[in-house]
Amino acid sequence: MYAFVTGGSRGIGRDIVLKLASAGYDVAFSYHKNKEAADKTLEEISQMGREGISVKMDVSVEDDVKNAVKEVESRFGALHALVNNAGVLHMKELEATGLNEWDNVLKTNLTGVFLVTKYFLPLLRRSGDGSIVNISSIAGETAGIASAAYSATKGGVIALTRKLAAELAPHIRVNAVAPGLVETEMTEDYLKNPENREKMELSTPLKRVARPKDIAQVVLFLLSQAASFITGEVINVNGGRYMA
Repeated sequence: MYAFVTGGSRGIGRDIVLKLASAGYDVAFSYHKNKEAADKTLEEISQMGREGISVKMDVSVEDDVKNAVKEVESRFGALHALVNNAGVLHMKELEATGLNEWDNVLKTNLTGVFLVTKYFLPLLRRSGDGSIVNISSIAGETAGIASAAYSATKGGVIALTRKLAAELAPHIRVNAVAPGLVETEMTEDYLKNPENREKMELSTPLKRVARPKDIAQVVLFLLSQAASFITGEVINVNGGRYMA
């Protein structure tokens, strides 16, 4: 089986890549800037006896995505799984957010999902039974610490997920995972403040911050045949902090 994960060299994406490799997938993944982290992830995939491909790609740049498709197609030929994970975090309030910042968050978090899904679809169709998982956020469902820009894009990912689930059925399933705050490099500065960490833990019924592996395990489930009759769903992985 073959999978492609965007933003797969660090954080949640890296754990998703390694979880898929441990489950028997050969995994291609994109990275934006950190080749050293990508090379380390490739090495770990190889140690599991699976094939890995790293592709330098900006998900918001159409030509980058098209080139990534060509590279993955030349190595794998088809895809069984696509995970749209790449994203940027934004914490500023609305009046402090410039238009360029708004556009950057939108391009990466929402337009990137559109572009990657659009151009990788032929490879998913080729497998005959593909599955897509989009990484959204609790911020797309309820007001929280993230910015309006971030929240709007993650809400957009949820809407896009549901529309694509209807449009691409019956041969391709599309679901989303909506984490709460996850302990990664992206949230490191925020969680360094003891007050912030305590506030998050106290407001979460399970009394801790999520770990990347918590998200990766749910992604693997949604991609698997165990979830073969699930599509158009948003799975909240936030320790009970938001209950839909």
